[in-house]
Amino acid sequence: MRRRLAGMATLALLTLTAACGGGGGGGGQQPADEPVTITMWTRAATQAQSERLVKAYNSSHKNQVKLTVIPTDNYQPRIAAAAGAKQLPDVFAADVIFVPNYTSQGLFLDITDRIAALPFKDGLAPSHMKLGTQDGRQYTLPHTLDLSVWFWNKDLYEKAGLDPEQGPKTLKEFAQHATTVQEKLGKDGKVHGTFFGGNCGGCYVFTFWPSVWAAGAQVMNAEGTESLNDQPAMTDVFRIYRELHEKGATGPTTKEEQGPTWTGFFPKGEIGVMPMPSTTLGTMPADMKIGVTAIAGPDGGESTFVGGDSIGISSTSQNADAAWEFLSWTVSDEAQVEVMAKNKDVVARTDLADNKYSAEDPRVVLINSLVGKGETPYALRFGQTFNDPQGPWLRLAREAVFGDAAKAGELNAEVTKSLQQ
Repeated sequence: MRRRLAGMATLALLTLTAACGGGGGGGGQQPADEPVTITMWTRAATQAQSERLVKAYNSSHKNQVKLTVIPTDNYQPRIAAAAGAKQLPDVFAADVIFVPNYTSQGLFLDITDRIAALPFKDGLAPSHMKLGTQDGRQYTLPHTLDLSVWFWNKDLYEKAGLDPEQGPKTLKEFAQHATTVQEKLGKDGKVHGTFFGGNCGGCYVFTFWPSVWAAGAQVMNAEGTESLNDQPAMTDVFRIYRELHEKGATGPTTKEEQGPTWTGFFPKGEIGVMPMPSTTLGTMPADMKIGVTAIAGPDGGESTFVGGDSIGISSTSQNADAAWEFLSWTVSDEAQVEVMAKNKDVVARTDLADNKYSAEDPRVVLINSLVGKGETPYALRFGQTFNDPQGPWLRLAREAVFGDAAKAGELNAEVTKSLQQ
């Protein structure tokens, strides 16, 4: 998560280099009947899904797509440099969290009218569509989706005397289950009740914030300029995780976990219950019995952090029609079902949540159903504020869970200050 959500410092370059035209225009057209090869960039984090989509498209269309996969840590600088040189590819994907920054700099072509003509436009992942909208105009489509959910280890539950078929329905119950696993099975130090990235800003937002949303509250105002992370809903979530840590139920390295390995312990069978990215379900050991459920608030509800990537046509593309043909195909029934769902990826359309492939696994149906219930927070300065290891959010979260919780108000003011810079 840290690798996927870090690296926002280079976005500052865009304010100096982006001179690619406004969001409502641009995009030259190719001759009507000539085959066209369009260029596409994606970061390594979404390489597998992107390659599958491109391969399927190229095998069935006259126009072709040439895909370039860029290391995730280098992706932001490459986009910034290409924007400054007016050498962006025809289409490029981006972490959905950072899309508002790109649209505000005019890097994407306005595709509002094209989207409006799609017969399934109302089924497109709402959180992704929201972040790709600026001043009522739309610039991107969902590309890949990754949701935060709770996984529980059914074998550990059974050994601890818990019902292996019943996952937690509230955050308080989550804490009870984790505590029980720790008390019954954790004496040898090999099994732990739960785990989270305690020194990773992106991990906190991905796994803690859904509990706030499930409780009917928010973490920021709608404009992304005021932090609400000192309010009761967030402090309740912090308190529950703090108590789990104080009980020794979170594993010995939680406080130091910076992100790269935070999802690596559950697949080893060492964790009873924990928040995980939905995309890891397909990578779990085949013989591991795993339950999946929505992240809940302290007393119930359900939500998720809808992460992943969005994709759009660059504002300097000379092949807008061919680029749109590809983009619109990626969200078609054919691509979403036969490419994405067939490979156990989350579909980008709520109307296809229960398809012939996901129907084979109720856990996948549940994950797909959360796309329309979750949220993707909006803030132009999201990365600097929430993902930067030196940013104010990580200081707030660590004090709330491991340090002096009384500093929440003071540190929350620093988060707001960062959002408003």
